[in-house]
Amino acid sequence: MKHQVYNPYLPFWETIPDAEPHVFGDRLYIYGSHDALGGESFCVQDYVCWSAPVDDLSDWKYEGVIYKKEQDPINGAAYAGKLPEYQLAPWDEEGKLIMQAPDVAQGPDGRFYLYYALGGVNVISVAVSDSPAGPFSFLEYVRYENQSVPTEGNMFDPAIYCDETGNYLYYGFAPFLGHEFNQREAQWAMMMKLADDMHTVISKPVRIVPGQDAAKGTGFEEHPFFEASSIRKYGKKYYFVYSSSQVHELCYAISDSPSGPFQYQGVLVSNGDIGFEGNQMPVNYMGNNHGGLVEVKGKYYIFWHRQTHGTSFSRQGCAEEVQMLSDGTILQSEITSCGLNGGPLRAAGRYPAYIACHLTQGEREKVDKVLFWMNPDDKPELPEEWPYITEEPDKEGEHGLKPFINNMREGTIAGFKYFLFSEENMIEAELRGSGEVVVKIDSPEGKEMARIQSDGKGWKEYQTEFAYITGKHALYFVVEYGTVDFSSFKLWNTELKK
Repeated sequence: MKHQVYNPYLPFWETIPDAEPHVFGDRLYIYGSHDALGGESFCVQDYVCWSAPVDDLSDWKYEGVIYKKEQDPINGAAYAGKLPEYQLAPWDEEGKLIMQAPDVAQGPDGRFYLYYALGGVNVISVAVSDSPAGPFSFLEYVRYENQSVPTEGNMFDPAIYCDETGNYLYYGFAPFLGHEFNQREAQWAMMMKLADDMHTVISKPVRIVPGQDAAKGTGFEEHPFFEASSIRKYGKKYYFVYSSSQVHELCYAISDSPSGPFQYQGVLVSNGDIGFEGNQMPVNYMGNNHGGLVEVKGKYYIFWHRQTHGTSFSRQGCAEEVQMLSDGTILQSEITSCGLNGGPLRAAGRYPAYIACHLTQGEREKVDKVLFWMNPDDKPELPEEWPYITEEPDKEGEHGLKPFINNMREGTIAGFKYFLFSEENMIEAELRGSGEVVVKIDSPEGKEMARIQSDGKGWKEYQTEFAYITGKHALYFVVEYGTVDFSSFKLWNTELKK
């Protein structure tokens, strides 16, 4: 049965970034890496899968663990062949290498193939299953027939596409020159063809989209390839989606051929909303981005991820509908709270504060990227002025957790887009701490609709009248003074049942 869905589209406790959406049969499947709430590194958990029927993108089902880190022979699984050579980073542990962003395709034999890279290992691994929901079993490493591994580019963030013309594997990581991965060949997203066994390389890798240094003088110069390869075909065109060196945005390029040349087209989404309708001030703390395009029943969606906890390592999947024009180009999508809902949320009932699509501190010009570190010994402290989405134990909460926005100080803004209003005249907010919150519509500087005061006596629900409006509006909660935590809010009409 259909019900409302919002961003993030999975339960709060589920942290699947780098999502690749694929329709197999009558269901949409999500494959991604797997962070942890409050994590201190990327991708620390095993792969899981979620799916939803194509005619109801609100009805998400947990398919369970589909593949474990320990199944890769480099992490200790039994293997009769010769392992590829690799070198551990100083902070990595033998047998515990993380699995980074994966992708899945149905091969020519009808089975489903999972591609991924282990942290720090310059080779792509392949697993296989008879079902898109897994479980998957390790198959082999992507290598030439003589067992050598391709050396062109960085084997990172693989994407796979199969059709009657062949099996195409995309990959790459392209930091600026001077970085440890600074060979010239690494400055590109790459593509190579695979045999029908889905792991033997049968073509020399080719360059398809340039990275930062290689992009100078090309159409990609302002938005060069960085990472997060993703590939789709719509009509007669191939769409290559990637994260640019701006980091927070997903861009796309189009080609008539899976091997290129690809032409830059534009930005699909930014997790700070940078560039949407000319906006240059982040509406959220930004971080890396990764996702994919999918067509579901004639509509197109871009899947992406946001950061929580003020760091790079607790990412949650989000999605937005995008508009494909008649010429095949796609407009940049606005990030919203309603996401896959197909329209604004009803301005009636209770909503969790963690669905905020706008979260900024008092000095908005200082909003930038979340914290990031490579070595756990170098972990920095969160700035005291930052608000951020987090959680605390709660035996009555879903999954034993109570999610909330923490540390909303004077000037902090939590915004929600969009709601459809129809004579609602009351609002309630669950707050903790001492302060006053002003509720506004349409923008952080918009019309004041209500004021809510929190007295600092633990979590409490505060009710007040809400000015009469109708139609589609955004809601913004702006802290006038004090410091509060914000868990949820509720809208209703006193003449109707609460």
